[in-house]
Amino acid sequence: QVRIVESGGGLVQPGGSLRLSCAASGTIFSIAAMAWYRQAPGKQRELVARIFSGGRTNYADSAKGRFTISRDNAKNTMYLQMNSLTPEDTAVYCCNVGVVGSTGVGDYWGQGTQVTVSS
Repeated sequence: QVRIVESGGGLVQPGGSLRLSCAASGTIFSIAAMAWYRQAPGKQRELVARIFSGGRTNYADSAKGRFTISRDNAKNTMYLQMNSLTPEDTAVYCCNVGVVGSTGVGDYWGQGTQVTVSS
């Protein structure tokens, strides 16, 4: 069984920064892509950033130049450094992980962490 846990959300003022973490644990043989999604109230879930096992990344236009995704393969952990935050970044941020485990390939989600940008 695979468990995904996000952390690092909270309340921050506009222009501030936050660093989110996503840790995968359990029976994991390898991890393919890891990604951050977010969903704001009344809006559809959207991809924020993705990082592949080799380190290649892609970002939503809204995240480019402000957010940086990274991963520590040894720890099965992914990070999202968010700078220059605006109220439009307020959302629940969820981690998605593609795992090769004991039962084969699986797609796993965390519970999410709330990010609120407000003065």
